[in-house]
Amino acid sequence: MKKMPIVLAVAAAVVSISAQRGAPPNEPLALVHANVVNVRDGRITPDATLVLRNGRIESIASAPAPSGVRVLDLRGKYVLPGLIDAHTHADNFAALRRALESGVTTVRSAGVSNYADVGFHELVKNGAVVGPDVVTAGYHVRPQLAPEAFLNNPEYADLMSGVTTIEKMRRAVQMNLAHGVDWIKILATERAGTADTDPRKQVYTEEEIRAIVQEAATKNVPVEAHAHGDEGAMAAVRAGVRSIEHGTYLSDATLQLMKERGTYFDPTYTTVIDLAEPGGDYDDPALMIRGQQMLPRLRSTVERAHKLGLKIVTGGDTSYGPKSLTRISQEVGHFVEMGFTPLEAIQSATIVNAEMLRLDKSIGVLEPGYEADLIAVERNPLQDIVTVQDPLLVISNGRIGLDRLDFARDRMVQTGGRATTARPSEKGGVSVYGLGRFPVTLYKEQWTKLLAMADDIRAFINENDAKLKAKSE
Repeated sequence: MKKMPIVLAVAAAVVSISAQRGAPPNEPLALVHANVVNVRDGRITPDATLVLRNGRIESIASAPAPSGVRVLDLRGKYVLPGLIDAHTHADNFAALRRALESGVTTVRSAGVSNYADVGFHELVKNGAVVGPDVVTAGYHVRPQLAPEAFLNNPEYADLMSGVTTIEKMRRAVQMNLAHGVDWIKILATERAGTADTDPRKQVYTEEEIRAIVQEAATKNVPVEAHAHGDEGAMAAVRAGVRSIEHGTYLSDATLQLMKERGTYFDPTYTTVIDLAEPGGDYDDPALMIRGQQMLPRLRSTVERAHKLGLKIVTGGDTSYGPKSLTRISQEVGHFVEMGFTPLEAIQSATIVNAEMLRLDKSIGVLEPGYEADLIAVERNPLQDIVTVQDPLLVISNGRIGLDRLDFARDRMVQTGGRATTARPSEKGGVSVYGLGRFPVTLYKEQWTKLLAMADDIRAFINENDAKLKAKSE
């Protein structure tokens, strides 16, 4: 029987539960000795100090940290804006935590149930949790709405028979607008991720999509259109949507019209790789066969769109579930493989994405006055793009969501069979790593009680071992 993992199990559980109660305080921070990447032009400011206060960037300068702030020494790490995922189906705390830990500080919802995106948006906005900011969409408008929609909105029960007329399409939009969503998501073609649908098949006509766009515009809300097939995508662009999602089979004519109208392109390339390979979100033989023929088509579309100069953004099209293999940092890397410069690929995940979301005055760059959304990586991403897949520090709205800057071995204790690092914090406490998915800071009296509890449990186990041994003899 293994006994050591029990020693701190109770204490670890107590700490892990308490860590979920809310976000850490939004304390002023100074990041010193940082190489800051300007994603507008690719210039790097070496050995800079970033001061973050009240959730925003106060200053970036070659100056010492001001007094009265917590200091993080980046020791030459490269800092760039937090990444933006323009297409996610994340709908729970664990999923959005995974997104944050991958370096994503803003996500745009592409349809979830129970208005989970609206709820999480409010929790982050009010400082209750650390997480990516969520740009909301609610339920995506399609011929058959998700059944849960009518549990949330029983007054729209007339839509249960199908959203198949312009009047009903307008009502479906109104249903979402009543919940204060930021975007409306529509299905312009069938899905690729279900084996019994053809992703090239058009769902809504240009006239129908235009009615949806017009209804959304009554609240100044833009529309994102799921469209793999060319016919549905062309109809959506003509009708005035702001972004085309996926776009696998787009023709040159549709791409040219997108350029003329300023329509953004969100190819979600990495999720089609997931479709074509075992494991991940799909892991279905029929979908693997489909994905293997879709992937080269989508690659060609992205390359042609890039050559034409379309505004291309990064989207994951994942729910960030425990089996998910898709991350925005991978999408950035794939863009480079398809001919983007590293700077262009990073811009797709930051400043261009922010522009599409109409948030370019608050996120997407590291400049004074902008939100304190940033990541730190080990190498220069303009020379080694893969480094963005391994963020060592993630800060969202000025709050630390992930801190892996220090790998030094200080004090090791055993919790549940896992090594847990404990080291003094800058405020006199102890930062404990390994108890959960993110560090917990315990102050002197808490740490003393924790160790005392461990000693009591260890003594109890040893005493019972001695009694059992005596009886056996």
